[in-house]
Amino acid sequence: VSHVGGGGGGGDGENSGGSGGGGASSSSSSSYSSNNPIAGTNNIHGLLNILQSQMRPPNRDSKPSPDRFHFAVDHCFPIKGQGTVLTGTCLSGSARPNDMVEFPTLATQKKVKGLQMFRRKANVVQQGDRAGICVSNFDAKLMERGIIASPGTVKLIRGAIAVVRKVRFFKGGLASGAKFHVSVGHTTVMATVSFWGAREIAAQVEEGSEKKNASNAQKKSFGKSSLGGSADLAGLPRLKFDWNQDFLHQDNYLDVLPADDERSVDSKMPLHWARLEFLTPVYCPMDSLVIGSRLDSEVNANACRLAFSGRLVERYDAKSDHGRLKSYTKKEKAGSVCRLGDPHRRLDDGKIVRYEVFGTDLFKKETNMTQFVGLLIETDRGDVGSIQSSFGTSGKFRVNFPGGTDIREGDSLYLRFKRYANDPKKAIHQDGTALPLARTGSRVDPPAKKKKNKAKNGNGKNNNAPSSSQASVVKNNNASSKSAPINNDRNINNGAAVGEIIKLKGDTLPNGKQTVAIVSGLFSMEDDIRQHKGRKVISVAKPEEEGVVDGSFGKMGKCKVLFEDGISAEAVGSRVKMPERET
Repeated sequence: VSHVGGGGGGGDGENSGGSGGGGASSSSSSSYSSNNPIAGTNNIHGLLNILQSQMRPPNRDSKPSPDRFHFAVDHCFPIKGQGTVLTGTCLSGSARPNDMVEFPTLATQKKVKGLQMFRRKANVVQQGDRAGICVSNFDAKLMERGIIASPGTVKLIRGAIAVVRKVRFFKGGLASGAKFHVSVGHTTVMATVSFWGAREIAAQVEEGSEKKNASNAQKKSFGKSSLGGSADLAGLPRLKFDWNQDFLHQDNYLDVLPADDERSVDSKMPLHWARLEFLTPVYCPMDSLVIGSRLDSEVNANACRLAFSGRLVERYDAKSDHGRLKSYTKKEKAGSVCRLGDPHRRLDDGKIVRYEVFGTDLFKKETNMTQFVGLLIETDRGDVGSIQSSFGTSGKFRVNFPGGTDIREGDSLYLRFKRYANDPKKAIHQDGTALPLARTGSRVDPPAKKKKNKAKNGNGKNNNAPSSSQASVVKNNNASSKSAPINNDRNINNGAAVGEIIKLKGDTLPNGKQTVAIVSGLFSMEDDIRQHKGRKVISVAKPEEEGVVDGSFGKMGKCKVLFEDGISAEAVGSRVKMPERET
């Protein structure tokens, strides 16, 4: 410093006094600085402590490994009489003089003539070293930037799967199937990008898989290449892609996960899997950093053109790997109950349930039902059953509920399944739902009807046939009994007829009850039920509910009973009584 200051003082004759004074001052300042090196600084020791506490030495592969040598070239120039020098950074492995290296983009190999680091000859370059490699018989005009590597270690790839994250400053959405400029190392090519797997990655990271994979990756990361920068510094975790995992189909990149996927709040964009299909094949190792951009957007628009960053995880070939991706779409078809099976009283809770119901409006008339047998059916009440077979020829089907269900006629039945996008057979798949355990019950039987004795004697005549002397008496009795609405063999409880509720119909009231019950046993096939319309009918079950006969139902003596206040589903299978008509 004194020499420079003195030179300044003696260099200008007109200002020799001032310059000379400046030289003296510099000399004294230099003398003071040599005695106190950190004079005039502010807390330099604190700065040094922070740097030492925050900086960590990178993981380096200290073992020689010429079989996985990757070298990123950033400049290439000839030296007369020496050869061509390639300067850059060793990404992985090691190289020595006389080793063979490959130029993947040029499909040629050259021998290493010499190595140099910081203008000094070197015997070996390893991961992380900044070096110059001299090769002979190579035209420097053929390559400016790129990569050289051990022969056969860097493959030409036409596509890749990467874990990506959107740049939060990028305006607009990222649609699957859109084209982006993708930069890998020193190469930028157009690629078609599809996004998926946001929910699955979030669940994987939440379960701690990221930490496990990161620790495993650190143990095995020696020798891994990383073109274009560090994906670790970009905040991209080391995740392993599972070809056997199912992924829900996405039409675009999700900036925010759906509300049903409640994860820890994170200011960063959610991670996604991305499929990159390069329009021009590229040479790059896995684990390299990739950057997706929209360089075709307006330059002066004052907007970020960097769309996403990512880490290459797997090679992808559209021809051979397209069918391996398990991307599915959720589907749902809805039908309704058209008929109920026999009522049963469940043994564990005494509830009246049906183990078999019949549905409609789910399949077409010409549908082949064999492919749907065994699929699970769900109800609004959460009951789960399985399709057993078709029922008739109009598209109806039979469903069995092992645990029973209290579903009613007209209620909805749902067939939920998923279908894989890449499945040529478009097969139906169901998972996550299982049939419940069987809950047994006893059948609630209707009252048995008395059968007429039709035994005949040896002459073929009815043994119970009246004699001729009794014929007129029987005729008169029959004539007098026409006004009796109920047969004598069915008149009990002081003339009251007793029947059973076999099912419910009609509208559902706000209280959950239905207005019409179908009753059997009150009348026979020969009775004219129209003559008894309006007669009172009382349910025996508690609480008693009162209705009136509203008409016939079919031709087997069944009748419809109208309950203005409704009747509950628990009444199915219970008895009703019809008091004798008041005179």
